[in-house]
Amino acid sequence: MKPNEPRLLTDEQMKTFIVDGVLLLKTDFPKDFHDRLLERLNQVHEEEGNLGNNILPRIREMQKVFEHPVITGALTSVLGPDYLMHTHRHCHYNALPTAGGWHKDSYWGYNRLRNHHPWWAMIMYFPQDTPVELGPTGVMPGSHVYESRTFGPDDSEDEVTANGEAGTFVLIHYDIWHRSTRNLTGKPRYMLKFEFMRTVAPSEPTWNYEGSEWSVPEAASAVGLPQEEYWQDSWNWLRGEIGSRYGKADTKHESLLSDLAGRLTDSDERIALNAAYGLATCGEAGRDVLLDTLIGTDARASLLSAYGLSACGADAVEGLTRALDDEKEHAVNHAAFALGELRHYADTSALKLVSKLGGGSSAKVRRTIADSLGMIGRTAQGETVDGLIACLKDEDAQVRFTAGLSLIKLGRAAEAAIPYLAEALEDDNRYVQGHAIEALRYIDTEQSRAVLLHELMQSRWCPSTTKASTF
Repeated sequence: MKPNEPRLLTDEQMKTFIVDGVLLLKTDFPKDFHDRLLERLNQVHEEEGNLGNNILPRIREMQKVFEHPVITGALTSVLGPDYLMHTHRHCHYNALPTAGGWHKDSYWGYNRLRNHHPWWAMIMYFPQDTPVELGPTGVMPGSHVYESRTFGPDDSEDEVTANGEAGTFVLIHYDIWHRSTRNLTGKPRYMLKFEFMRTVAPSEPTWNYEGSEWSVPEAASAVGLPQEEYWQDSWNWLRGEIGSRYGKADTKHESLLSDLAGRLTDSDERIALNAAYGLATCGEAGRDVLLDTLIGTDARASLLSAYGLSACGADAVEGLTRALDDEKEHAVNHAAFALGELRHYADTSALKLVSKLGGGSSAKVRRTIADSLGMIGRTAQGETVDGLIACLKDEDAQVRFTAGLSLIKLGRAAEAAIPYLAEALEDDNRYVQGHAIEALRYIDTEQSRAVLLHELMQSRWCPSTTKASTF
């Protein structure tokens, strides 16, 4: 292996990540690397406060962290080789003797529909020795697929904490439930959070795949009800397969279908989610139950049905496209989401999705459509690019910055959007600006590079300039 070649995850590590949503990583940086970084963090925090999104250019040596083969290998394995480091990053400082509240991170004020498939991931970096007493971040393994907090206080013993020596890294599914734990020492604890996004849907395994089939890994520690069908669907999705479990169940016994249909509206989200993915394995009969529930009055069951339909493959597209005309906002929103998850299978729905951007659709629906158009991708590029250009000019900032992320996924096929991305660089929302910059980089034409270079030269950060040294 070459010195800087990414050290890809193994089959067992990937399976553990699918089940638990978390992996602990260890690099071979010398201790003095972390010591120097910690010294700089203390100095900057004391003199300048929390730098938020500017932490990386302010402490430039931190970039080496994300160039380490262990980190690039883990991110390549989960998100593909063309992954994006997101504009948002943050230095978390904890000196509190009380634990933080359990939560999922938002998408910068955006309560978007969360992808079960790994489109997003996060790296947490602890630059100092972080024993349990110093208050490391805690995560609940297996909780990344649940909207609600499905575990209670009695489950705290199952919490995985990021305790370890300086240079401990934690790779998490973006949507996992996590919290800060109690810092009983009174000393500062830093955790640097960086987010990453997949820009290309998987077409083949991007980890060190050795041809194994799905099995629950011995190392997994997920809490609660096993989600076997979801786990296997995610494993296949990462290998480039959509809907590969569709129709695989033995439906000769009518009780299977009726049992799953009844569980789809269960008050326990874990049971209902299991039923949604289980119905996808029941072929057309299961698909029809999911479609009926998607347009029903139960908004939570409708969302769970969308996840199930995303595992049905091409056979779900026609019904989901019809659901875009439903009068209920949640039905339209969830149908748009599932069509995005079906990617190229849903290219025939792109024009219909674009048409729903007008006509009184809510901001919530327009955000989901902007996201889904990028996931449907280049096979419907004419309609998709036109729709995303319209989204760049939307009155809602979250529609605008989601459009930028989707144009990143289209790459050079989004060339027609370059003038509108140039205008977006003047937007008053930091993420509209940041996503426009990244979209110009991924489009990667002579025109986009010229716009990008001009913007970056004008906004160049000087890492040596501080309030104590202005010139």
